[in-house]
Amino acid sequence: MDRDERQNLAATIGGWSVRHRVSAVVGWLVFVVVAMMAGSWAGQVEMTEDEYAAGDSARFEQVLEDHDLRTPAAEMFVVTTAAPITSPQSRDAVSDLVRRLRATSVVTEAADPYSNGLVSADGHSVLVRVSIAGDPMTAGDRAQPLIDAAAATHAAYPDARIDEFGDGSANAWFDDTILQDFRRAEWTAVPLAIGILVVAFGALLAAVLPVGLALTSFLAANGILAVVSHRMHLDSSASSVMLLVGLAVGVDYSLFYLRREREERVRGRDAATALQIAGATSGRSVLVSGLTVVAAMSGMFLSRMLIFEGFATATILVVLVAVVGSVTVLPAVLSLLGDRVDLGRVPGLARMRRPGGDNRFWHAVLTRVLRRPGLSALVATGLLLVLAAPAVGMHTERLSLDKLLPADTTIMKSYHRITAAFPGGPTPARVIVTAPDVQDPSLTAAVSDLRNQAAVSGLFGEPVEVTTHPDAGAVEITVPLAGDGTDATSVRALDTLRSDIVPSTLGEVPGVEAYVGGNLAFSQDFNAQLQDSMVAVVAFVLVLAFILMLFAFRSVTIAIVSVVLNVLSMAAAFGVLVAVFQHGWGASLVGGRGVGAIESWLPLFMFVILFGLSMDYHVFVVSRIREAHDRGLSTHDAVSHGVVTSAGVVTSAAAIMVAVFAVFATLSMTTFKQLGVGLAVAILLDATVVRAVLLPSVLTFLGDRTWWLPRWLSFLPDRAYRPPAETADAPPPADASRSRQGQHHADAAGG
Repeated sequence: MDRDERQNLAATIGGWSVRHRVSAVVGWLVFVVVAMMAGSWAGQVEMTEDEYAAGDSARFEQVLEDHDLRTPAAEMFVVTTAAPITSPQSRDAVSDLVRRLRATSVVTEAADPYSNGLVSADGHSVLVRVSIAGDPMTAGDRAQPLIDAAAATHAAYPDARIDEFGDGSANAWFDDTILQDFRRAEWTAVPLAIGILVVAFGALLAAVLPVGLALTSFLAANGILAVVSHRMHLDSSASSVMLLVGLAVGVDYSLFYLRREREERVRGRDAATALQIAGATSGRSVLVSGLTVVAAMSGMFLSRMLIFEGFATATILVVLVAVVGSVTVLPAVLSLLGDRVDLGRVPGLARMRRPGGDNRFWHAVLTRVLRRPGLSALVATGLLLVLAAPAVGMHTERLSLDKLLPADTTIMKSYHRITAAFPGGPTPARVIVTAPDVQDPSLTAAVSDLRNQAAVSGLFGEPVEVTTHPDAGAVEITVPLAGDGTDATSVRALDTLRSDIVPSTLGEVPGVEAYVGGNLAFSQDFNAQLQDSMVAVVAFVLVLAFILMLFAFRSVTIAIVSVVLNVLSMAAAFGVLVAVFQHGWGASLVGGRGVGAIESWLPLFMFVILFGLSMDYHVFVVSRIREAHDRGLSTHDAVSHGVVTSAGVVTSAAAIMVAVFAVFATLSMTTFKQLGVGLAVAILLDATVVRAVLLPSVLTFLGDRTWWLPRWLSFLPDRAYRPPAETADAPPPADASRSRQGQHHADAAGG
């Protein structure tokens, strides 16, 4: 074992695991079980409503919290009749509904709509508002009695149409439809991954191993995450994000390791040598890739938003656990199984495998690409830039309900009818005012002035409701916004309220503090915080990735090319995303429609996720190129060798990711469709145009400049593994005594 090999951490860890294989396997199982038990005992703590807020909305929520004014969940019912809503029969229907709602155990308040003037402008609708007892975040769990009450009233008065919308019914609908959709998508990914791996390896056991490692990594990391959540509260979807990332990286890391071990066995190496080479090469790639993914995910901490900090923590945990499992328990399991890893060979697929992982298709593609590398790089870059062009006009916003959900759903039909009859009703702005004396005549006059200015502006609806809380020293004002509560008209009304009306009325009273909140204010503040942090996150991820690639490959050129190519592929993916969902080009192919905007949090989230995942197999490809070059091959030959020999595993890894992410494009919500299409397109472009055309053509065009390292950086340690000549990549042995052994292992080598 030479000096370089001794310095390779992955080879050292893998060697220990093989020598203590039973201890490594048992230790892994104990770790997973203990982590799961700890997580089950601790339970996962989810974010509270105020922890999602940012900017002025966060201060608004904090005042509510400090003064114990947390607003209960609200539900709205609009009763519409052909006769005037004030007619006796219409009043009977409304009274019946109010009576039934008050009779439920979940309603704390149901005001009389007539006495509050909640009658529509056309005189045919009335708005009934109720408050729901309990935690607003779980209002959906208590919505069924309200739904039943409305149904009973409609049965008794069939001529009265009743539309319902609010915290309870909306949350219940999301729980019943969207979350089930999401969970179904998560677990659809597992059989998809196994199916692709069966094709890749031609053997069932070899296919199940990577998925098994990925799932156990997720289970362990999820247990740890539950414990962490007691110090850092999490969004309810954090575990789902963890599963998707864990499945992607866990399968990939195992795939890299297992594929290399199978290739070495095809070449006639004994089991111990094959595992040694796999640990020193693919194992090292896993460590470098894991660090790069962690670096990308850690960029989300710079958003200064708890939801993204939770996502970062979840993904970092599962990546680190998957890395540990890949370099410890995986080589131990492979050592225990030996050639039994080929168990369950699929005859038809096994005959398709080629020794040594050479791939005819990619070899033919690469031959043409490297024949004219400059032209190939220019064409590939031009294609990506054309795809990226629509991203220049990207418009982001917190998508409103009418853009998030299919228009033909019952809940959306009710929502639109409510906003038409009572503009701003479902999503009014709320102003919280604190003062030393809420009964002060100057404050009362300021509130009256606010109501007058709101009425004169034409940007607000009626009624403007004022609730005084003398014991808490606060006044709460509800101001309906013009428009549908989320559109440009509503945004203009909110801006007028915040920048003009509130400062010129309440802001003029000494000692008074006033903050504007509500659903639209929350969305606007959330989006503003995201935009402010985007530059810092992107810069951090790019710089840290450059440093990691520089240390891993001791080449400034490789580091620059890696970062630039990843940015290019992501820009192209964002361009496709804008073209499909902002402009509507081809949106019907995924059951979607053009909604004129991209969900505000998606660009940042997709950037860090994609950068991490695409660098995943980028590191593997470049490692194979570097390994070949270190054995004395020219840059041209090293690139050709590295790309072709890694083509099978990269194709399999990318196919799994594309299939998993494409499942999201079939979900109901536009956000999930955007996420699925964006991630799937990015990985597809990355694995084809970038890794098979752009990367090899650029490196070949640069020639020996690919390995440029300034003299002042020569101190960087060189920990690359250089196999001795007899264990280096070579064609399979030709003598008859070894040919059958090589063919046997070729069945599982993939390609």
